[in-house]
Amino acid sequence: MNEPVARLRITLQNIEPAIWRRVDVPTSATLTALHGVIQTAMRWQDAHLFEFVAGDRVYGEPHLREGMSVRKVLQARSVRLQQILDRGIDRLLYVYDFGDDWRHDLVVEGVREGDADVDYPAFVDGARRAPPEDVGGLPGYADFLAAVTKPRHREHKRMLTWYGGPYDPDDIDEPDIRRGLAAIADRRRGPLMSHRTGRRSAPGQYGS
Repeated sequence: MNEPVARLRITLQNIEPAIWRRVDVPTSATLTALHGVIQTAMRWQDAHLFEFVAGDRVYGEPHLREGMSVRKVLQARSVRLQQILDRGIDRLLYVYDFGDDWRHDLVVEGVREGDADVDYPAFVDGARRAPPEDVGGLPGYADFLAAVTKPRHREHKRMLTWYGGPYDPDDIDEPDIRRGLAAIADRRRGPLMSHRTGRRSAPGQYGS
């Protein structure tokens, strides 16, 4: 049984050369599940709050945002990507870490029936490594990048020690991304197979 799959391009705002990923995601995925896919594809560590902005609606984790926002925040785990598409929306904003304020443009490049022999979500392509967690937003990343890519920079050794090793801005670590997305696909395979064989399973972030 094939399932509808959306091809998404994820691009970090305000960084050149662009840091981006392209992934195929089931349209049955909730926005919380999509958050997990983005975290894996960008190699973020899921250490901070997030939100999606789709049209005039904001989705995130309202119970963790009490007193932090004057906007109404809807439950990300309660809405699926297909529902967003049904509203005619094919562009979303994804914000991760409200301190560093990493803003990602999400563009739905197309929707199709997925391949029967491919487990989703799946990595397609991408370029450039994302900034480290807690680097200090765009200004901090610029300083970090200048230090780690210039061996004679006075902060070179300190920044490498802080990061925990070498940092290659051109290496996205594709094998790690593929392993991470494969693990997500494995976790949703059980409920999906239960649906296909007629057995009931508990609802999850992806649905069936």
